[in-house]
Amino acid sequence: MSQNEAQISKNSAALTSVVAAVGLTTFKIIVGVLTGSLGILAEAAHSGLDLVAAVMTWLAVRVADKPADPNHPFGHGKAENISALFETLLLLATSAWIIYEAAHRLAAPEMHVEVTVWSFVVMITSIVIDVNRSRMLMKAAKEHNSQALEADALHFSTDIWSSAVVIVGLLGVLAAGFFPGLAWLEKADAVSALVVAVIVIFVSGELGFRSIQALIDAAPKNGESQQILAAARAVPGVLDVHAIRIRPSGATWFVDLHIEVEGRKSVRTTHAMTEKIEQAVRAILPNSDVTVHVEPFTRPESAPQDS
Repeated sequence: MSQNEAQISKNSAALTSVVAAVGLTTFKIIVGVLTGSLGILAEAAHSGLDLVAAVMTWLAVRVADKPADPNHPFGHGKAENISALFETLLLLATSAWIIYEAAHRLAAPEMHVEVTVWSFVVMITSIVIDVNRSRMLMKAAKEHNSQALEADALHFSTDIWSSAVVIVGLLGVLAAGFFPGLAWLEKADAVSALVVAVIVIFVSGELGFRSIQALIDAAPKNGESQQILAAARAVPGVLDVHAIRIRPSGATWFVDLHIEVEGRKSVRTTHAMTEKIEQAVRAILPNSDVTVHVEPFTRPESAPQDS
């Protein structure tokens, strides 16, 4: 896939997510207001932030795909990480509002919630759309190594569980209406909203941590540094490898390392060695910008000298 085709694919996935979020948010707000369900309104607020997050993701993907320039020599990939962190802040703000409203309803003596067929239609529709949307985004995220799309996919996958929790809460309210002895289930809608908030806090915390790690250039945690060390040492003529540094920027990894080679090797030979190392690094971390610094091999002082 060419770079232009990859950009079109990423933009298409992000834009489709925006359109879906618009439809779901509107549908949930209408049904939530008409039924008075805090669970559905909590989901509407969640979907509203999904919409903001989806727009941010779409814009971040477009910015991140811009080529490097004199003012941004490492490219614009960090825009994806900033977008993911922005999603985290929005999610935490939503969770605070949901918890406040749920606590108010649990403390209130009476709070009528009208459960209709539309209450279930909107939540089931949400689950179906979110399943398809999260799968599409995750596929695009893996294909293009995009943290912004991956964060969006993870975000929407949690919507599936939170929507299921709201449905359980609505069923509780419905049961309370049919069975007077189960009147306490009228609070199930507010309790389900609290569960939604907990889910959102958990996911936003994970997203926030990963975003901050990327923004402060934390190295990958899956052993890539050791894999690169072993791959570079395996190249014939390389006598030592050190100072491996890896930093993420959106879908791109910037990798630089130092190698030591025999001092008498020609420039052509050492260049060929660095080319092999760069290929080995890209096999471990695709879409990497690799810099190899060549140094003459220095014999350790404790090593015996040749006579």
